[in-house]
Amino acid sequence: MAQTLNQDTLMQALDWAYDKAVNGVAGLDSASDLAHDYMQRNGSRHDQAQSLIRWQSAKAATSGFLTGLGGLVTMPVTLPANITSVVYIQVRMVAAVAAMGEYDIHDDRVKVLVYACLAGNTAKDIIKSAGIVAGRKLTEQAIRGISAKTITAINQKVGFRLLTKFGQKGVINLGKLVPVAGGVIGGSLDAVATRTIGHIARETFIVAAD
Repeated sequence: MAQTLNQDTLMQALDWAYDKAVNGVAGLDSASDLAHDYMQRNGSRHDQAQSLIRWQSAKAATSGFLTGLGGLVTMPVTLPANITSVVYIQVRMVAAVAAMGEYDIHDDRVKVLVYACLAGNTAKDIIKSAGIVAGRKLTEQAIRGISAKTITAINQKVGFRLLTKFGQKGVINLGKLVPVAGGVIGGSLDAVATRTIGHIARETFIVAAD
């Protein structure tokens, strides 16, 4: 049985997912490898990022992929496999977009911005409330200006947002864990959420299209 979710548990899950996304897992590309693959394709960096986002969103909607992934990578904190899988896909996608924008994804200041993107439509408000100008590609100077206090503040806001999203009992709303029909509904919601998160990451780490 999955343990009750709280902010500490969710942040542990994010840290686990980020470590696996950045350093790689057997059989899966790291975020840097994923970024490099898409950067070799035709089109602008914006278009390349959009292609990556589209494909990762499709993966988030595929129950078979999620089931396989949940069995392949074991999270140290006990969470439902569907949450584990979607969190990993989304974290790796955003980290890959950051890498495509030529940010150092090993930097804790970039890491916390990746986490902020996971908050979805509230990401810009979270970033702005931390004193960072949102809505345009972040400069190196802005990254350097992120303090340890700011990192803590963003993590707290992200943790609260994700706790609300996943529910305090570890069950995503709208029948995520209901067999068959619920899985279809949940997959569609995951795809939409992943696409939204991807677009926010693109706006944060990649120059917007002209």
